[in-house]
Amino acid sequence: QVQLVESGGGLVQAGGSLRLSCVASGSIFSINAMGWYRHVPGKQRELVATISSGGMTNYADSVKGRFTIPRDNAKNTEYLQMNSLKPEDTAVYYCNAKGVLAKGVLGRHDYWGQGTQVTVSS
Repeated sequence: QVQLVESGGGLVQAGGSLRLSCVASGSIFSINAMGWYRHVPGKQRELVATISSGGMTNYADSVKGRFTIPRDNAKNTEYLQMNSLKPEDTAVYYCNAKGVLAKGVLGRHDYWGQGTQVTVSS
């Protein structure tokens, strides 16, 4: 009943910008928080940024000051605005929705997007 759809990934030169989006669809009543994680082969998945329903944000030290995570609660949509991109930002980025309450589902659950590749060239 709930699906997260990501878009906006691609190839960009170092110093450039990308804007990722993630839309949570379905008969959703509420979402406690949404965020972004990224994964590089050989490394653990790491948190990039999160934003609560109240607008409080949390960023990884490696992206703080460069990335922002706007959220549109009315549209159940989050974004990842990525500025001043570096080659080390290259990864598969996954959106996440935590504490989702939806019709036809017992209790609250977490959901993940399919992932979108971001590649930053030197």
